[in-house]
Amino acid sequence: MARLRILVIEDDEGIALPLAKALKKWDFEVIITHDFKHVLEEFLNYKPHLVLIDIALPYYDGYMWCEKIRKNSNVPIIFISSKSDNLNQVMALNMGGDDFVAKPFDMEVLITKIQALLRRSYDYKVENDFLTFKDVILAKDESALAYKDQKLELTKNELRILTVLFENKTAVTTRDLLMQKLWQTDVYIDDNTLSVNMTRLRQKLALIGLENLIITRKGQGYSLNEDI
Repeated sequence: MARLRILVIEDDEGIALPLAKALKKWDFEVIITHDFKHVLEEFLNYKPHLVLIDIALPYYDGYMWCEKIRKNSNVPIIFISSKSDNLNQVMALNMGGDDFVAKPFDMEVLITKIQALLRRSYDYKVENDFLTFKDVILAKDESALAYKDQKLELTKNELRILTVLFENKTAVTTRDLLMQKLWQTDVYIDDNTLSVNMTRLRQKLALIGLENLIITRKGQGYSLNEDI
């Protein structure tokens, strides 16, 4: 299907720009609002499939724009705001919002909420070619890992290791499970070979600032690092 369009109504470029970049990596088409006096006109011209909107905006707040959008469309709307007390969340939903994500937000959580809302609203299927953890994206179809505008090409074994780790995230992945995945290659993978593969992968990850992405759980296996 055609790329889905997302309108980001956020005046803080420190949030809007990284958010747009992350969404584009997921193959969404994205535009960021700059004219906060004419948000509705931009919405009507762009015809987005989903709107991300802040509460505190120049000229008029997000509640007013949400209400105006709702009079013209049933498009899914997610509020993103630091005003995350119960009252503001209730107001956001009462004004027509479909979900609320508090700032500062985890990009992985927001992407997941966007995908879930799109699935409920359209015939949208999330491809399994991408796995995410924090701001790190594993593109399985490209055998690559993306992080902060940097891209790392992966070997087959590196991709297999990272796929299992990304699927389990901060839960422990045993060495036995990793060796079973690496068994798919044409050569036998023993425990020492796994250690060599892991050392090389960590060295490679360090090149893009992810030297601490994988942590060793002594006597158990490996997991992704929640504190990166």
